[in-house]
Amino acid sequence: MSDLILHHYPTSPFSEKIRLVLGLKQQAWKSVLIPSILPKPDVLALTGGYRRTPFLQIGADIYCDTALVCDVLEHRQPEPPLYPEATKGLARTVAQWADGTVFWAAMAYNLQPRGAAGLFAGLPPEAAQAFAADRAAMGQNMTRLRPADATSAYKSYLRRLAHMLEQQDFLLGAAPCVADFAAYHPLWFTRHRTPAVADILDATPGVLAWMDRMAALGHGPSAKMTSAEAIAVAAAAEPLPLHEAHFQDDHGIALGSRVTVSAESFGTDPTEGELVAATRTQYTLRRTDPRAGTVHVHFPRVGFVLRALA
Repeated sequence: MSDLILHHYPTSPFSEKIRLVLGLKQQAWKSVLIPSILPKPDVLALTGGYRRTPFLQIGADIYCDTALVCDVLEHRQPEPPLYPEATKGLARTVAQWADGTVFWAAMAYNLQPRGAAGLFAGLPPEAAQAFAADRAAMGQNMTRLRPADATSAYKSYLRRLAHMLEQQDFLLGAAPCVADFAAYHPLWFTRHRTPAVADILDATPGVLAWMDRMAALGHGPSAKMTSAEAIAVAAAAEPLPLHEAHFQDDHGIALGSRVTVSAESFGTDPTEGELVAATRTQYTLRRTDPRAGTVHVHFPRVGFVLRALA
């Protein structure tokens, strides 16, 4: 099988989510470090526009959004499962809540002045300003919580997680599932990236103990790769054959149409290409880049917007 190539950077919380999933699955992977802010020319050569972090590359196939990446990793290595049969609907629902509602409350809390000062300690002021400007551009038209409101919400969500852990080691049972990884990464950012404000976790010792169990999963075996090497891998490969899955047309857009796909809210930069698959759960665009060659870029349906080009 082709190598798993994760494009990420160390302080990215969603990257930590996938790094731990790779640890659970004990899958070997290649680590490509990418910039945290624009410009990202090597990223865009592969994704065509999508610039959220992380994304997964397998040969000439590019998988965007961690919800889809989790599905890909589950298909590649089903055991131990991210979606246990008895709770898979609940696991996905809790994960969606954690990746959205909990994440945004946690980050608004984490990046209050005390937390941000620690995150950018030792860096020139321009670094913090550039990061803030980049994220403001990615979050245009989003409603953002103020730190005080985020604090109240975050405390409430931590208590809910603590209640889920009162009788079991993980959120939905004796073993971690996708809900655990989605809930863990914003709390990881609090604990390890903005420790000046991490005292909010002290009121829920059960959550801290669960975080220790999650961290113990590790990241699995990895090896470094440059972004230029990853682009060369894509250029030398052919996209995987598309399964003849049912074409689900909810938009009146035929396969073969020129389209864009973009995130619903944060990081709405569009990717343009030819729609070559639209299944029940995902879209696939074919696009060609001068350096990366022909690639298939995959997106989940949930959380993303498909539009036909005029």
